[in-house]
Amino acid sequence: MNSGRAPRTRRTLTALLPLLLALLAPLAAGCGKPGSPPVKGPRADALPHYRVDTAFRLPGSPTWTMAKRRGYLIVGAKEDQPYMGEKDPATGVYSGFDIEIAKMMSASLGFDPKTIRFRTIASANRETALQNGQIDYYVGTYTINENRKKLVGFAGPYYMAGQSLLVRTDEHNIHGPQDLNGKRVCSASGSTPYQRIQRDYPHVQLVGYDTYSVCVDNLLTFQVDAVTTDDTILQGYAAKVPGELKVVGKPFSKEPYGIGVPRSDNALRLALDDALAVNEKNGNWQKAYNATLGLSGRRATPPPPIDRYPAS
Repeated sequence: MNSGRAPRTRRTLTALLPLLLALLAPLAAGCGKPGSPPVKGPRADALPHYRVDTAFRLPGSPTWTMAKRRGYLIVGAKEDQPYMGEKDPATGVYSGFDIEIAKMMSASLGFDPKTIRFRTIASANRETALQNGQIDYYVGTYTINENRKKLVGFAGPYYMAGQSLLVRTDEHNIHGPQDLNGKRVCSASGSTPYQRIQRDYPHVQLVGYDTYSVCVDNLLTFQVDAVTTDDTILQGYAAKVPGELKVVGKPFSKEPYGIGVPRSDNALRLALDDALAVNEKNGNWQKAYNATLGLSGRRATPPPPIDRYPAS
């Protein structure tokens, strides 16, 4: 670190400190370094109200039947992705676009969204959590791909993202993945972006953690040169501290987000496909987007066509 950067870093962290304290407590075990952007959720009055379909029944789904018996759904999510899936450490409340998608699905399946029990699941553990019945479904920037379809089922997609790069605002030499040779780049272990960098850019010094918030900590404290994942996630972090972070270049992949379900539960998968179609048509999808991910400054693109692929 050169002498010009050190004073700026100290000023940045000092200015951010009051906002960081609440967020750092749950992350202490992961890294213990200041730097993560503060929690900032959507306005409750701007969110849609989802009508619970009290007449809904899905006896062909073992997942739904078990949830009905217990009286609530257990939904896997992320907790450190601004405007997508974020947990307020003070209240324990989850917010973001993915969280709203989860609530839409809950109401359509006959469960009051207020009863959902969210469970934070790291990227590397998503398939295992679905296979072992730890969660009923998963909504958390979960890219649909053929390898994952061998392990779990997917409803959707409900959004199309793309892999991009987050750097400090004083970084002027990184404009895309072609500029990453020899650079230290951070991503979530087990994620699609991590695997893509590992496969396609072998000269990158890849660093992996369970959460992107730890990557952002390392970026703000000059321990890595860039963070890579989907542009939706990176735009959220950049919007929290626009004077310190920026998203650069154009997306260099297509990441269709789906709702993960147990692979054998085709009845649940198709019911969620139906629920997505209804909520896209009635305006709930757009209203939820505007109140969450739209706050990051990212313009909404129309949801991609739902892929009702046959059971295998």
